[in-house]
Amino acid sequence: MRQELLSLPKTLAEDVAKNLVMVAKLLDEDPERAYGYSRVALRLASRVAAVREAAGFAAYAVGKYSEALAEFRASRRMTGSVELWPVMADCERGLGRPEKAMAMAGEPEVAKLDKAGQVEMRLVAAGARRDMGQAEAAVVTLQSPELASSAVHPWTARLRYAYADALLAVGREGEARDWFAKALEADQGGTTDASDRLAELDGVEFTDALDESADDEEPAADKPAADRDVAEAGAGVVDAAVDVADEDAVEDGADRADDVRRDGAEGGAPEKG
Repeated sequence: MRQELLSLPKTLAEDVAKNLVMVAKLLDEDPERAYGYSRVALRLASRVAAVREAAGFAAYAVGKYSEALAEFRASRRMTGSVELWPVMADCERGLGRPEKAMAMAGEPEVAKLDKAGQVEMRLVAAGARRDMGQAEAAVVTLQSPELASSAVHPWTARLRYAYADALLAVGREGEARDWFAKALEADQGGTTDASDRLAELDGVEFTDALDESADDEEPAADKPAADRDVAEAGAGVVDAAVDVADEDAVEDGADRADDVRRDGAEGGAPEKG
């Protein structure tokens, strides 16, 4: 991405990079603001593939799945890369089209993915199976050498967690508890709520008097993968922007970018089909 930005006039490259750095900083804690910065970057440099990808992840984070899918497709056309295939399939889930996501899981592009991408595709496919009411098939979809391996990779905790949740959905509670424990063991970064799920299965209740909305939250497994780990997935696309934009200058430009963002940001997320 650094080379893409450096192909732009210096001042323009710096402006784009500053906005992309803000996308990376805000994507997890304030996705709406991250989305706004991504729109500024998109207006400045829509022909840069990395900008389209960052805009896709920002739209993805706020549930604008149709917009995200369009941006991911644009980035893929520019680069020819299959890296975004799983997240594109998950956008189809977010749009209420799990059958399309399943079709994408069987396309030749999947074989071209690296191991992490193939695991991500398996997670999306299992989620699509559950979306279609095929809970048993979701369990089978997740069974793989990667699941059986004792090695721990960045995706291990999420894969084990998804398998545990799929087992629970078909009434295999004992096995589910074992796999939630295995997910917790691998979850060094706290990317899942495996500890909470274990406590729930063990009948342990925690009450947070300050969080009155806790009961209204949608269980993590019922959300499309697009709603989880977005910052981890999308932040990499803007890392190189720090090389182009002086990081100390990013905060100085934030207020000006905020003004532009408010002028150009679009409305709320469309309903999912």
